[in-house]
Amino acid sequence: MSRALSKPNKKFVRHIIKHYLKYDKENPFIFISAVLAFLGIAAGVMVLMIAMGIMNGTQKEFSKKLFVMNYPLTLLPVEENSVNDDLVNTLQKEFPHFKFSPYYSTQVITKNEGSVQGSLLYGVDFDKEAAINHIFKEARGESNNKFRVIVGDSLSYEMNAAKGQKVTLYFSEQTAVGFGTMPLQKRFMVDGLFDSGLKAYDKAIMYTSLEAFEKLLKRQDGVYDGLHIYTEDPMKEIDKIRQIVPETVIVEGWWQQNGNFFAAMEMEKKALFLVLLLIILVASLNIISSLLMTVMSRRSEIALMRTLGASKTEIRSIFFKLGLIIGSAGILAGALLGSFGIWLLTTFDIISMPADVYGSSKLPVDLSMGDFGLIILGTSVIILLSALYPARKAAQTNPLTVLRNE
Repeated sequence: MSRALSKPNKKFVRHIIKHYLKYDKENPFIFISAVLAFLGIAAGVMVLMIAMGIMNGTQKEFSKKLFVMNYPLTLLPVEENSVNDDLVNTLQKEFPHFKFSPYYSTQVITKNEGSVQGSLLYGVDFDKEAAINHIFKEARGESNNKFRVIVGDSLSYEMNAAKGQKVTLYFSEQTAVGFGTMPLQKRFMVDGLFDSGLKAYDKAIMYTSLEAFEKLLKRQDGVYDGLHIYTEDPMKEIDKIRQIVPETVIVEGWWQQNGNFFAAMEMEKKALFLVLLLIILVASLNIISSLLMTVMSRRSEIALMRTLGASKTEIRSIFFKLGLIIGSAGILAGALLGSFGIWLLTTFDIISMPADVYGSSKLPVDLSMGDFGLIILGTSVIILLSALYPARKAAQTNPLTVLRNE
């Protein structure tokens, strides 16, 4: 078998790679270019890890907040009387591990001391609602007054209505007054304050008793505007529930109620990944330029190695592995720096955010293993492609032409 077709001499290849990785006084720019490539890849991986961690952490934080206030599953009637006690009892028998909270709902205007705010009022069974909503459970008071409300702390602040005080609620229903009508109104006692972590929800949602709806709005006992359901795995259980409920009932998951929001966040996450990947792409150009300059400056050495018996495969392997070493070192350094940066952000309050906007005052950072693997994979592919062309160019060096010109 000829030398060109034999297996590469690994010891020879390693020796030459070590020689080329050393600082060359005659060509210092080659070494500087390799260092810049290393730093660029390290910085790219670090920034990608931190940025993807922040995006993923923010998405999870919003998901957690929205999951609490939107409930895992919600049943909505298409026709009147579709969601009733009979349906609730049927679901309880089929799914004994689920928790159910039927509700009424209506739009109201809250007024107190000249302040006015529109809100969505839910009528719920306080015990059943507390079993599926820990925020409500922590906020509820001890009063047995049917005309009591649980409001968000943001709404309480704007209305200047502390716990134990009363607010006036105006309903869309009309009541007769003399020869005319006026909106139905009723004074409710503030029985508790909740903090969901999202100011928009705290201002827009209120809870009262089922009895208040039945008394004021003449709602039929046992027939509801909807049904909130708690289950550990709503995405898996939603299809099973659809097979049980009649066609006059719609089943929605919390992720469907906020589908556009999460779709937008996912698109931003993908766009951010692609944009930041360009940092690594630019850094990879330094690998290409560094290796090409090495090839050009070492042409006589390459020609001499070829004359002494080195094969094209060995020459190609030398420069290909040289590119991989620079890139791999950059990936490793970037992963370490990224991990340190994530630890720093999660351990110390270096960056603070307005809690009323983002739901948390602490910057949420949570890099998933899937995102980390995607970063390493994308960077590795770019480095592999960057090392291919210089290695191929080095292997195509014609020793006769080079030595003749020398």
